[in-house]
Amino acid sequence: MRITAVTCVKNEGPFLLEWIAFNRLLGVTDFLFYSNDCSDGTDHLLDALAQRGLVQHLPNPAEGRNYQMEALKDSRHQDVVTDADWVWIADVDEFLNIHVGDHTIPALIEACEDPAAISLTFQFFANAGIETYSDRPVIAQFSHSHNPDIWCGETAIEVKTLVRQDFPLQYYGAHRPFLRKGLPKEQRPAWTDGSGQQVQFRFLTAANSRRIRKFPAKDARAFATLNHYALRSLDSYLVKNDRGDVNRENRAFDDTYWRERNDAAWKDASIRRYLPDLNAALKELKNDLEIAALHRACVTAHRAKCAELLHLPSFQAMQAQLRSAAPITAREEALIAEIGLNELEDAK
Repeated sequence: MRITAVTCVKNEGPFLLEWIAFNRLLGVTDFLFYSNDCSDGTDHLLDALAQRGLVQHLPNPAEGRNYQMEALKDSRHQDVVTDADWVWIADVDEFLNIHVGDHTIPALIEACEDPAAISLTFQFFANAGIETYSDRPVIAQFSHSHNPDIWCGETAIEVKTLVRQDFPLQYYGAHRPFLRKGLPKEQRPAWTDGSGQQVQFRFLTAANSRRIRKFPAKDARAFATLNHYALRSLDSYLVKNDRGDVNRENRAFDDTYWRERNDAAWKDASIRRYLPDLNAALKELKNDLEIAALHRACVTAHRAKCAELLHLPSFQAMQAQLRSAAPITAREEALIAEIGLNELEDAK
């Protein structure tokens, strides 16, 4: 079975080898990376991996800022995608944790009875007080998350999707494929969640905005979960913010994204089942002295960028704000304050 992973990156160098090695353990056979404007050595590491036939690496074709959608549009014309049996579109902070069989994508497909698409539900993993970037597997460092069935008061949670080659595709979205326009009802594909259940009609047909890229998470993860390490360490999150927004002068930092994903109420370390094989695979990749040196250069650049940012008052303030941010969302905090105020009024 040929499985191609497609992703877009910018300054993700320290995390590339883990993500590649991990996905190879899952059964991913091919990788298509699109990169843009890298300053940490991400592109150099990808070029070296491409020279060894381990990945394919292309410059992002986007002429504006719609990097991901332009890359996905381009990917449909690449042999590594058109020749694949399955396509997995995900980011390098997302790790598919498969609970069935030998914990591989083929085992997941078999458990779901070989549908045309499988949408896997996110579980957002918290920073949980880890401040310093460490050059070791992300999946070994972060094990706390929100209640898997509820995120920020919502029972519907976003997904990413494995897509079979014969899916009646209009176009790839970052979270799910879209059905070909005018597709007759009888030609709608079998499309399951991570428990092998048919996805809701409103999601399948993108019938409304609330169901374009998410559906209820309860009972949707029996066979697999998509672990999303969107925060990682505080150091790495500062670098991530610099990568995504290079001009913070005279503008307050909004900690909403951090607070929504830093709920550490739940512990789930099940993905660590992959660690022994992952560590062995990383060691094998780093036995190549050039690959190891390029990885170390990315790590050094990542740490240097964090140190550089922390000389700036805006990032010092951001670091302090994130350190002190409540481990609940602003909406929950407001609700608690409202309840407390009502109780106080009732007591008068």
